[in-house]
Amino acid sequence: MRRIARRTARRTTGRAARLLTGTALAVLATAGFAAPAHGAGTRAAGLEVFPATAVPGGRVSVSTTACGNGGAATGDAGAVGAGRFPLAPGAYGGEAAGRFRVPPSAQPGTYEIVAECAAGGRRVTGDLVVVLASDRQPVAPRGSVKTGVGGALGPDPVQTAAGVAALAVAAAGGTWLLHRRARGDGI
Repeated sequence: MRRIARRTARRTTGRAARLLTGTALAVLATAGFAAPAHGAGTRAAGLEVFPATAVPGGRVSVSTTACGNGGAATGDAGAVGAGRFPLAPGAYGGEAAGRFRVPPSAQPGTYEIVAECAAGGRRVTGDLVVVLASDRQPVAPRGSVKTGVGGALGPDPVQTAAGVAALAVAAAGGTWLLHRRARGDGI
């Protein structure tokens, strides 16, 4: 009789482990997460243009990680009429950054902004959209307010997935222990 109970307990434990693994995978799949690809968490080595939409006379910042740590670059906004500008190494993990002003005479349209790394000559590009001030649509605020009072779902999806997985593991483990205790197997 005890042998049968042990076999049943082993089968139940195996089922619980499969259920637990399946639950964790289902939670991650439902949340839209997959295993991170090689190099995940790093920015793409293109040219970031901020703001991506500007008005004539406005200031635009550009940055790139394509030039590596401590790498400088030369920017070219000649397409919009702003000419060349320097991108200096920044304090943000190998990012080179620079700024230029959109000329007041710039016409509406999409312009290619280029940066060429000083070492190696790597070339990266980004787009700038110029609009007239009257064409700009009001932008609604986005994001969260930093109040110091956390929330259940933060802005980091990896941390959210880890929290959901931890809750699933705790729920499955607690259910298994309660089931075992109810059967009289002890803990």
